[in-house]
Amino acid sequence: MHKSYNVDSDGYYGDFGGAYIPEMMYSNINELKSKYLEISSQADFIKEFDELLKQYVGRPTPLYFSKRLSREYNSKIYLKREDLCHTGAHKINNTIGQILLAQRLGKTRIIAETGAGQHGVATATVCALMGIKCIVYMGEVDIKRQAPNVARMKMLGAEVKPACSGSKTLKDATNEAIRDWINNPIDTHYIIGSVVGPHPYPDMVARFQSVIGLEVKEQLLEAEGKENPDYVVACVGGGSNAAGLFYPYLDDLKVNIICVEAAGMGIKTGKSAATSILGKEGVIHGSKTLLMQSKDGQITEPYSISAGLDYPGIGPMHANLFRSKRADFISITDKKAMEWGLKLSRMEGIIPAIETSHAFAVLDKKKFMKKDIIVFNCSGRGDKDLDTYINYFKL
Repeated sequence: MHKSYNVDSDGYYGDFGGAYIPEMMYSNINELKSKYLEISSQADFIKEFDELLKQYVGRPTPLYFSKRLSREYNSKIYLKREDLCHTGAHKINNTIGQILLAQRLGKTRIIAETGAGQHGVATATVCALMGIKCIVYMGEVDIKRQAPNVARMKMLGAEVKPACSGSKTLKDATNEAIRDWINNPIDTHYIIGSVVGPHPYPDMVARFQSVIGLEVKEQLLEAEGKENPDYVVACVGGGSNAAGLFYPYLDDLKVNIICVEAAGMGIKTGKSAATSILGKEGVIHGSKTLLMQSKDGQITEPYSISAGLDYPGIGPMHANLFRSKRADFISITDKKAMEWGLKLSRMEGIIPAIETSHAFAVLDKKKFMKKDIIVFNCSGRGDKDLDTYINYFKL
């Protein structure tokens, strides 16, 4: 018997996780911790969640067999098409679950953080759907490079508040959202967008996103006569799209897990977000995990051309997958990711988010066998990144 790679009753994945929070957050976190499993397992919650995923989000998303990639790389390559979800990414799976939870907890105000903007859009979308006030914190740098998503959030009725400290990216937006929640503990629910933060958030987000991997099992059984691929591959910043794909396979050691991080300009350049290589144990945003930090414990500013991957840490689930060697971690540079964004566009007619294109670059890094079945999480579409693609390739 091997140990489980899922969360334990104390909110830990091996050595990582927990809830390292200031006293003023205890009531909020304890309320969630004591009620999220009970509420999300109730029949009426499940019924509404499933109906919205089907009728509103557009699930199940296809598991697409890529003939051209499979031919070129001499293996069986499938794409889980989360880019076809309403709002253009996997993020809405989680926001649907959390807005239903917030309603049942009696919350009337929603806050969120966002980097690439997809989680912000997904949060603004469900708040518009349910008629709930929405405030989204976003780094000033990300507001400029993800302008289409900022416009979408505002059109959906959300207030977008810039984070102007630090690197002015995702980390700083998260800091601002946490400050807001501390100041508004009664009426506000914080919809965290990734498998980060204090327990129960990493587990809660992973559960809502697990619909991705559960669908893969059913779809692969129909396509290949077996539920389990040989490899599952996803990009990892905080890691919610990866957690959703990996979730049903965590404890099945026959399924190989590959996590793809952003190497930025290169691991040793000082402009990277490759946490597994550059990170050490520490606490960020209420969770013990691996994060990039200086010798005296100050958080190092991450860098990636993709706004969704320039986070200085990874979720505790992924930190444990790395520490335990359950998953292989591969780092991909900006250059390789951008090249794969263009390659996938021209080979398959699918323009991926830059975050997603990091995952496909694994095909140039790792040799697969002809019989291998590989599932890539195509976690988001590239509409939001068109300006970056245009400027990079002089299109």
